[in-house]
Amino acid sequence: MHYYAKRTIQALFTVFAVMTLSFVLIRYLPGGPVDHLRTQLRQEQSGDIDQEQINNLVEAYTNVNPEEPLWQQYVEYMVSLLQADLGESMWLSQPVADVLFPALPWTVFYMSVATFLMFLIGVALGSVMAYWEGSRFDVGSTVISLLLNSTPNYIAALLLVYFLGYGFELFPTRGRVNYDIAAGFSPEYLGSVLHHGALPIISIVITGFGGVALSMRGNSIQVLGEDYMRVARLRGLSERRIALRYVARNAILPMYTGLMIAFGFVFGGSIIIEEIFAYPGVGYYMFQAIERGDYPVMMGAFLIITLGVVIAVFIADLTYGKIDPRAESGGEDSETY
Repeated sequence: MHYYAKRTIQALFTVFAVMTLSFVLIRYLPGGPVDHLRTQLRQEQSGDIDQEQINNLVEAYTNVNPEEPLWQQYVEYMVSLLQADLGESMWLSQPVADVLFPALPWTVFYMSVATFLMFLIGVALGSVMAYWEGSRFDVGSTVISLLLNSTPNYIAALLLVYFLGYGFELFPTRGRVNYDIAAGFSPEYLGSVLHHGALPIISIVITGFGGVALSMRGNSIQVLGEDYMRVARLRGLSERRIALRYVARNAILPMYTGLMIAFGFVFGGSIIIEEIFAYPGVGYYMFQAIERGDYPVMMGAFLIITLGVVIAVFIADLTYGKIDPRAESGGEDSETY
């Protein structure tokens, strides 16, 4: 119980720190949101606006009124965040929550699928590479994994767009669904969602599974060299049981937290990938906000991504103790933060 209470307090403190950091960035960052908004509003109004009007508009966009006492600014800002009020987009002239929250499920969908497939393929490949260590398959797979892992996902995305999108016309190159199909759980609509999400998913999987495979290979080789592996063989255990019960479990264990953190980042998506495929997710709107200097949307996306990672690490901490009981007992090797 002490373990779970400690982790819960740590997670809540981290969330509080992230929210406080976002306030500090908005209020005090030189050339940041407040200063930028003041300058932009003066330019848009051609000087025909007084300071009070500027402060009111700044407060509407960022939930921070620079003329109020600092403690009041902070309290009002934190209360706004707790109410899911992230301010108002300067670019779209609508609440940031109305911009990002509808886009969030789409980003979570393709990033979750891509992350799951990336780890599934990487773990399977890495296990086989370790089992056949030194073979031609191992050497060839290692070289390919290194090449793919060093390739930026946007390069893969551009190649996929060119060949599979425009060349063979197998997949759509823009959008997240065919809007001519009525939204719902019909096979046609779900098929359209998968069809439009295929290229973004493939782009991330191709450039990501190599790193997972190399990590799994290294972990598996290390486990295979442990003394308890020799004891298991001397006991006459089958290779299948050894592979599943000893090698797989102990080799995957160090990668578990990394997997959960990767799932945390699904809330932010891949900014460049979504821009290339014009896939309106959180990353797409964040890219547009950066181009247009829309600080409220940028800060909203920053909060969503950061909180997603915090929640994922928190879940990893709570579940890590179930797969490694040493964590709950406070073992030094069990820390995931």
